[in-house]
Amino acid sequence: MNAVAIEAPTLGSGWSLWRRQIAGILRLEIKKNFLSKRALPMYLLAAIPVVIMMMLALFDRGMRRGVRTNFAEAMIVFSNLHEGLILRTVIFFGCAWIFMNLFRGEVVDKSLHYYFLSAVKREVLVVGKYLSGLIASCTLFLLTTAGALFFLYLPRGVQANLDYIFNGPGWAQITDYLGITILACVGYGALFMVIGLFFRNPIIPALFVYGWEWLNFLLPPMLKKISIIHYLHSLVPVPVNEGPLAIIGEPTPQWIAITGMLIVTAIVLFLASMRIRRMEIHYGGE
Repeated sequence: MNAVAIEAPTLGSGWSLWRRQIAGILRLEIKKNFLSKRALPMYLLAAIPVVIMMMLALFDRGMRRGVRTNFAEAMIVFSNLHEGLILRTVIFFGCAWIFMNLFRGEVVDKSLHYYFLSAVKREVLVVGKYLSGLIASCTLFLLTTAGALFFLYLPRGVQANLDYIFNGPGWAQITDYLGITILACVGYGALFMVIGLFFRNPIIPALFVYGWEWLNFLLPPMLKKISIIHYLHSLVPVPVNEGPLAIIGEPTPQWIAITGMLIVTAIVLFLASMRIRRMEIHYGGE
């Protein structure tokens, strides 16, 4: 009796299958990220900077006239708001909420086993869930940054804004802030997804990371580099004054900051893939 040779799937068919599986995971997860009850705190958090800038635009009688009419001073105000509120608080906690719930929320809802029982490689599941969280966080927080910039520019009039954006540094600054927002979602998203996978109670490590990021300005130059905010701070188009107590360190060159963040994110996702390979579900312990 002749043996029947079974051909292993080619790399191309493997990649094609994985792309279809990731697309299917994205359809399910994006709906959860945007339409589930867990999305409401995320929307409220993302609205805070926009509301603040809207209030300043509409009721800014107490603002110094230079901030209202001078773009350079206005961008200093926005740079402080972007780093101090949007990056360190809104995106930080927003990504913590989105990405830690990608797996931890499934465990709490007792639904993760449906994914584990399907014919999907667990590494593909990690990539699909991470991309879904990245799409949700980038969409939401890009709107936050863009909305805050809109109300920053609003009191200055259409012609002044057009001149500043297209004949001055405005366009470069806008794209820089939007790019930094995306990079923050990439880095914090990967970090919080792996925290959600490795820790049964991720709140404590998340608070530790929050304290480390906030106290980054007090750390020695070498320790500053063990943080996400250091690399984001190195990319801001308008430098932020960190105060008289800050320990000054050399900013990381732009190409190193971006490349380093992407490499670290890839390493963190690799660790998440290794973790999920050995993950077993014990709903009774949750």
